[in-house]
Amino acid sequence: MNPRGKQVERRTILQMVTAGALAVPALSLAGCATGGGSDEPTATAAGGAKSDTNPFGLADKATVEAVIFNGGYGFDYVTFAATLAQKNHAGSTFTVKPSTQIAQELQPRFVGGNPPDLIDNSGANAIGLNTIADQLEDLKSVFEAKNVEGTVIKDTLYPGVEAPGTINGKLVAINYVQTVYAIWYSGSLFEANGWTAPKTWDEAIELGAKAKAKGKFLMLWGKEAATYYQTLAISSAIKEGGDDVRLGLENLKPDSWSHAAVQGVFKALETIIKNGYMKPGGGGTQFTAAQAQWSSEEAALLYPSGSWIENEMKKQTKADFKMTGAPEMTLTGGSKLPYTALHSAAGEPFIVPTKAKSAAGGKELLRVMLSKEAATNFAKTKLSPTIVKDTVPEDGFGSTALQAQGKMLKDAGSDVFTWNFIDNYGMNQDMLVPWNAFLSGQIDAAKLTSELQKITDKVANDSSVKKVEVS
Repeated sequence: MNPRGKQVERRTILQMVTAGALAVPALSLAGCATGGGSDEPTATAAGGAKSDTNPFGLADKATVEAVIFNGGYGFDYVTFAATLAQKNHAGSTFTVKPSTQIAQELQPRFVGGNPPDLIDNSGANAIGLNTIADQLEDLKSVFEAKNVEGTVIKDTLYPGVEAPGTINGKLVAINYVQTVYAIWYSGSLFEANGWTAPKTWDEAIELGAKAKAKGKFLMLWGKEAATYYQTLAISSAIKEGGDDVRLGLENLKPDSWSHAAVQGVFKALETIIKNGYMKPGGGGTQFTAAQAQWSSEEAALLYPSGSWIENEMKKQTKADFKMTGAPEMTLTGGSKLPYTALHSAAGEPFIVPTKAKSAAGGKELLRVMLSKEAATNFAKTKLSPTIVKDTVPEDGFGSTALQAQGKMLKDAGSDVFTWNFIDNYGMNQDMLVPWNAFLSGQIDAAKLTSELQKITDKVANDSSVKKVEVS
C-alpha cells in the first residue's frame, strides 16, 4: 500500500524516543568485482576512489544498510539490486531489512544520529519529508551519475520524475516507481455483464444500481486505506476544476476543501453511500482483506488504487479476473481536464540521510536500482514500471493491469498531474479518521469537509512547519 498522497505519519520526530528494531539476516553474497570506469580514480575523504563505476567513492569493504517499506511491492526488488551492488563491490556487505513501521522505527534513529544508509520512506507510517528535509542528502548527484550500463541516469528516466521528491529546490527523495492511479475492475466480470467503466460520477451511480441488482456493491474499502477515496476525490476534482483545486489544496488555503468541484465529488460519493452501493463494514476491515473481497470474491465492482494493487493482491485474485484500470471519473462532460487526464507520479520515495554511516553506499544502491537490469526485474516481478524508461514490453509481461497502465499513459499524453501536500506535511493519519466515518455513513459530506479543513488549517497555522509553496 503506497498511495499518493501517500499514507504518511504525523510530525512526531521529536516525540519518538524508542522503537523496536526489525532484524533480518544481512545479505551474504559472494561475487567478483566488475572492471573500473574510464575516469581517472580520485581519492575521497572516506578512503574510496571515485570512478564511473564508483561515482560516490564507496569505501572498500563498506557495510551498507537499507530499510525498505514492506508493502505492496515487497522488498525483494531491493535485495535483487543489493546482490548486483555486492558483486560490483567485492568485500562490501549490503544489508536489506523490511519494515512496515518506518516512522516508529526510524525517527528515533534520526534523533540519535544513526539512521540507515538508504530508506524507502513509504507506507501508512512514513515520515513527513518536510520534517527531515534538512537531514537528507541532495540526490541530484545520483541522476548525474552513470548507471551500471554506462549511460547517464537522468537520460534514461521519464520526464518530471524529480518533482515529487524536490522540496524548496533540493532533491531529497528519488521516487522509484512510476505509479498510475486509476479505478480498477475485473475485465472478465465487466465483459460477462456488458458493463463499461464509468467516465462520470453519474455513470458510476448508475452502475451502482446495476451492481445492486446483481447482489453486488459498487465499491468497498478497508480501514487503513479509507483515504484511497480521498485520492480519488482529489483527482476527480482536479480534472473538473483544474489548477484552482490543485493549488488551493497544495498551498493549504482556507476553504480549499469547499471548492465547488471538491464538493461535487463529495456529494456524489455521499449518494453512493446513502444508496447502499458502498459495502458496509470497511471501517472494521483490514485493507487487504477488503481488497480480497473485491479481487477474489468480486463482492464489489470498482476499487480506487495505485498500480501496486495487482502485485499486492496477486495471491488473492480470482483466476481469469483480468484486472484492468480506467481513469478516475470526472464530474461532468465539460471538465477543465479531459476524462483521459491521469493522476500519475513517481512514487516509493527513497532517501539517504546525511548522518548515515555510508551515505555513499546508499547512493550506490540507488544507482544500481536505476540500472536497466534492476528496473526491468522490478517491472516484470512487480507488474509496475519504474521511472526508468523502456523496461516494459507491449504485452506487459502478460499482465492486463500493466497493459492498461500503458494505454492510460498513452491516452493521457501531456494531461498528467499529481500533488504532494499530504506527503509533505504528513496529514494522512489524521485524515483517515473522518474518511472512515464518512464511508461508514456516520458523517455527511459537510462534516467531512469541515474535518479535512481543520486538519489542513492546523498545519497551515503551525509556525514550526516549513511550508512548501507550489505554483
